[in-house]
Amino acid sequence: MKKITAQNTPEAIGPYSHAVRTGNLLITSGQIPVDPSTGSLVADLIEDQTDQVMANLKAILKNEGLSLMNVVKTTVFLKDMAEFAQFNSVYEKHFESHKPARSTIQVASLPLDCRIEIEAIAEIEVR
Repeated sequence: MKKITAQNTPEAIGPYSHAVRTGNLLITSGQIPVDPSTGSLVADLIEDQTDQVMANLKAILKNEGLSLMNVVKTTVFLKDMAEFAQFNSVYEKHFESHKPARSTIQVASLPLDCRIEIEAIAEIEVR
């Protein structure tokens, strides 16, 4: 297992790595909508927070020479499932025609009281 600390991503706010590589997989830690240039949460709207989370995931993938096309599974944690449609429209824009497997779960609370967190599993060698 190789621990990954990616450039252009927010600092970890706990004892964890941005991602780990194991075998032919890259497994990311959950990303929240923190702007890496300020270290602060972005605007409170679910759409803005989803865009920032996706930017953070893309930066981790890019650090390892990967893209969203390598993602095979995401797990999405939403603070309010009533925002599912707004989240989904932004998420779909980032993945375009690529449709990895996904689970979406409503949770009572997230770090820094954000609205969304996403973790991803990517295949290092696309077949």
